[in-house]
Amino acid sequence: MASARSVMLQVLLLAATFAAVPGVLSDPPPLQDFCVADLKAATTVDGFPCKATSTVVDDDFFSDAMVAAPRTDTNPFGVNSTRATVSAFPGLNTLGLSITRTDLAPGGLNPPHSHPRGSELVLVLKGEVMVGFTSATNRLFTKVVKENELYVVPRGLQHFQLNVGTGDAVFMAMFDAQSPGLVTPTLALFATEPAMPMEVLTKTFLMGKDDVTAMKSKFAGF
Repeated sequence: MASARSVMLQVLLLAATFAAVPGVLSDPPPLQDFCVADLKAATTVDGFPCKATSTVVDDDFFSDAMVAAPRTDTNPFGVNSTRATVSAFPGLNTLGLSITRTDLAPGGLNPPHSHPRGSELVLVLKGEVMVGFTSATNRLFTKVVKENELYVVPRGLQHFQLNVGTGDAVFMAMFDAQSPGLVTPTLALFATEPAMPMEVLTKTFLMGKDDVTAMKSKFAGF
C-alpha cells in the first residue's frame, strides 16, 4: 500500500501538471461567491474589479438583452448579434461564462470570425443554420443545425454561421468565458486604425493596389 507521503507527492505532482498547462480553464475560478463588475472603476485589471458587496443589487444578476429581436437589415450580411458579456452584464464577472443572441435574415451570414478566449456552444432556436469551423490544418467541419440542436466550436478557431433555411433564423451562442473576444479577419485586415500597410495586403492577397483599395472600400465604416 502506498504510504501517505507518496500519495501526497502524487497529488502535488498532478496539481503542478495541471497548473503548468495553459488553457485548462478558459477563465480562472472565482475566489468568492460573486464579484459584480465595477464598470466605472479607475483601476485596470485583467477583467473588472468588484463592486462593494454593500452596493450589489438583484438586477446586477439579471439581463433582458436577449428579449428583443434586433434588426438584420443594418448591414450587407443580414446579421445582428446581441451580446451579454461582462461589459453589458456585470454579474458575469469572474464566472467564466457569457451568451450571445444572433439573428439572421434569410440567406444571412455571420462572417468568419474567432473568439480567442472562449469555446462556443451554438443552440439554434429558430430556422436552419449551417455552422462551420476550420482547424489548424485547414480542414473544414460543417453541419446544418436545426431547431433545438447543438454544435460546438473549439476556442480560437475560425468559424461562421449561415442561414440556409427559407425564413429568419435565431441562435444562442454560449461561451466558457465572461468576455470571449471577437476577431473578424476581414475587418482586421481592411478596417484597421491605423490602416494596414498596403504592401502587406497586396502581397498577402496577390493583388494590385487598385484591387486592394476596392476591397477596403467595402469595409469602410465597419
